Amino acid sequence: MRKRHFEGTGAEVSVLGVGCMGMSEFYGPRDEAEALATVHAALHRGVTLLDTADMYGYGANEELLGRALRGRRSGVMIGTKFGIVRSRDPGVRTRRDGSPGYVRKACEASLQRLGVEVIDIYYLHRVDPKTPIEETVGALAELVRAGKIRYVGLSEVLPSTLRRAHAIYPISFVQTEYSLWSREPEAELIPTCRELGVGLVAYSPLGRGLLTGAIRSPDALHVTDSRRGWPRFQEENLARNLAQLRALESAAGRLGCSPAQLALGWVLNNPQVVALPGISRRTHLEENLSSVTLEVPAGEFEQLADAFATGAAAGDRYPPEVLKTLEG
Repeated sequence: MRKRHFEGTGAEVSVLGVGCMGMSEFYGPRDEAEALATVHAALHRGVTLLDTADMYGYGANEELLGRALRGRRSGVMIGTKFGIVRSRDPGVRTRRDGSPGYVRKACEASLQRLGVEVIDIYYLHRVDPKTPIEETVGALAELVRAGKIRYVGLSEVLPSTLRRAHAIYPISFVQTEYSLWSREPEAELIPTCRELGVGLVAYSPLGRGLLTGAIRSPDALHVTDSRRGWPRFQEENLARNLAQLRALESAAGRLGCSPAQLALGWVLNNPQVVALPGISRRTHLEENLSSVTLEVPAGEFEQLADAFATGAAAGDRYPPEVLKTLEG
């Protein structure tokens, strides 16, 4: 397994990680036994980066990952996130909290659910508009000094926010959605990460499944799958996106690989980026791992970039209520 080393903070992770969110929530039925087997298979194949968050399954995803890692902690980079506060009461709005007191409280809760003594990468999931980023990062720096976390990360932030945060304490990783259908980070965020020596962890590098070519209709998604209500999966938008997908499918056919493998290979072609596809089954893991060693002739990635220009995807990447939580 190839690894990325980021000189800014000395952090090193496998170029391909495993996003664990779908093992507990959001993408339809769950199979815990298969999820555990998938994590174990990933570790066996050299994957070191495993990602979760305290809000996935209301903490259940962290607990699941903790069970998967019992006796397997060595060499694993656990990334988890805080700052999105959910309530099981449908009448209570989800809120964002980056206040120093909450940072410490959330960290202790995650450590307990994960069953570990230290979290490798601790991310602010979403910026709290009521708390200056300097205060949040200051509290995270205290957790590093206390030995509770190793690296500080941010998620879905503007380059200007990253710079402010980095001035307080070195930021090691930034998570954002990045794929052939979400190329906005190329304009400013990736160059800023490169300048500061920060690794960019690209979540949803397969366009939440769209770039695999397996989703041809909203009916292909389980009735409990949250994507059924998301803009890019709506009938009209999906039809336009599938038409654009033909360029990827055609290139994959020429190269003898799957669209998913080629889409991941395109993301991994950027040395500043680590790919974090959501994986909950071993079959998907094996397919995705092949992207790490995929050999692509010169010019193919450039042609794909031309076919998937920034902003070309039909529909927003999030529903309106989620878009409101993003910076920008």
